[in-house]
Amino acid sequence: MAWAWTLLAVWVSAVASPCFAGDPYAYFDWDVSFITAAPLGVIGINGQFPGPIVNVSTNWNVVVNILNDLDEPLLITWNGIQHRKNSWQDGVLGTNCPIPSGWNWTYEFQVKDQIGSYFYFPSTGFQRAAGGYGGITVNNRDVIAVPFDKPDGDITLFLGDWYNRDYKDLRKALENGKELGMPDGVLMNGKGPYRYNRTLVPAGIAYETIHVHPGKRYRFRVHNVGISTSLNFRIQNHNLQLVETEGSYASQQNYTNLDVHVGQSYSFLVTMDQNASSDYYIVASARFVNQSHWARVTGVAILHYSNSKGKASGPLPDPPNDVYDKTYSMNQARSIRWNLSAGAARPNPQGSFRYGSINVSQVYVLQNKPPVVINGKHRTTLNGISFSPPETPLRLADEYKLKGIYTLDFPTRPLKGAPKVGRSVINGTFRGFMEIIFQNNHTKVQTFHMDGYSFFVVGMDYGEWTEESRGTYNKGDGVARCSTQVFPGAWTAILVSLDNVGIWNLRAQNLDTWYLGQEVYIRVVNPEDTNKTELPRPDNALYCGRLQKFQNEQTPHHRMTSYATVSCRAFELVMFMMMMLLVSVATLP
Repeated sequence: MAWAWTLLAVWVSAVASPCFAGDPYAYFDWDVSFITAAPLGVIGINGQFPGPIVNVSTNWNVVVNILNDLDEPLLITWNGIQHRKNSWQDGVLGTNCPIPSGWNWTYEFQVKDQIGSYFYFPSTGFQRAAGGYGGITVNNRDVIAVPFDKPDGDITLFLGDWYNRDYKDLRKALENGKELGMPDGVLMNGKGPYRYNRTLVPAGIAYETIHVHPGKRYRFRVHNVGISTSLNFRIQNHNLQLVETEGSYASQQNYTNLDVHVGQSYSFLVTMDQNASSDYYIVASARFVNQSHWARVTGVAILHYSNSKGKASGPLPDPPNDVYDKTYSMNQARSIRWNLSAGAARPNPQGSFRYGSINVSQVYVLQNKPPVVINGKHRTTLNGISFSPPETPLRLADEYKLKGIYTLDFPTRPLKGAPKVGRSVINGTFRGFMEIIFQNNHTKVQTFHMDGYSFFVVGMDYGEWTEESRGTYNKGDGVARCSTQVFPGAWTAILVSLDNVGIWNLRAQNLDTWYLGQEVYIRVVNPEDTNKTELPRPDNALYCGRLQKFQNEQTPHHRMTSYATVSCRAFELVMFMMMMLLVSVATLP
């Protein structure tokens, strides 16, 4: 009987652990490896492509154990997750050493003070072009009302251009100064197009089917996880009611179609209000291209009502007809506004943060251009500087007070003179309010993303930004998000409150321009010597570069489980029941 009481004592100590402070934990154990998803060779997670959905709620702790079964180093970045006080978990080369092939590493972070639809993906070596991505859904806590009735279902759609060539061949082509050219197609949830056209689409291709019931309403979470192609999303004969984008509830407007640029995420409510005489097309087609040449680069899935009377047939619903009106997509983007009456992750309303009345403390105009040759290599730049990640990550260098890893002299305006390769970092002012203007002098749409933060998209227009452009800013209900598009020959302005200590990646989401150097890091340091504004370096930190000597060799782990979500209260109850059972057995005569 003594052993049973010993186990009971163990349980008592367990309930005193941090888990039982109230915030639940979600545990994931992932094996990232090459798999065959006919007819493609892709990067999968636990044999899945796309990978599993991380479905959690505000304040939950997320623990993801990654086994790198690829043949090269790996990092996973959590696109849009803010990692409050914790850039150690960001999953990009500026803050983390990559996980060597055959090794494992565990990410641990809290989705604090945020809700919304996001995705994760491998951030190094052009690997996203081979897959490795999946969704992140952060739900409201029960005490925070959602600004619409609960949908009858929740559906995630991953859209993205796809090349059949190996991703290593794609990155080598970029390094040699070649453009990637037209993609081979657009995937929807990792599958090819429905055969809507016998000439354009060969037989035997697997396609995605979304099953729905008439009269029901569903939430569609749509992510563009592709390489460089902006996509127009639409569902035949159905309205898309936009309700959320990357952590902000939007004013609820209806669209017949919406442009989703690379790296962006949206949530729509879609009501099944058609007569189901047949199935309906779900379409994602390339934007800002010659439609006749790009006709085959179209993703097509099927919306199937449970009472459907036949297969979808006939032409696809038309894309926007804006060949002679280049402002269509921009006006559409401007129409996306913040829902000021909705609550967010916290009880206070979203609109309580009146960003338009805050004094700006730093201004950066970031100009990008088409690729250039620097020292014989093809590179992309911001303000004339092409970022080259150091072997020792920036954040790790700061921790160990290493000199010469980077410089804090990133220019506030484009440099004059020849472009150069560098490791220049933006020196952000802690608790300052920064204005960033993205000036796109490229011929293609670029999407920019900032890790660790949401920012307010306050303006965009064609031409060169000037000081007078501030008169056009939306200072009231500009949406807060983490990725924004910048149209060719145009600018986009954002405002961001630098309240999250760490070193954070600001990058092009377009994989080709990012890979060639179109990124910069923003360093935000609390001048006060305190541990309250940033979490300490994790005990399992990997070491590389000049700190390689601190790294111990590792034996790869074996995958035990693929997923577990444990509410502290539920775990406590299960443990209590197990202990009582053991005690009961031990005390039997």
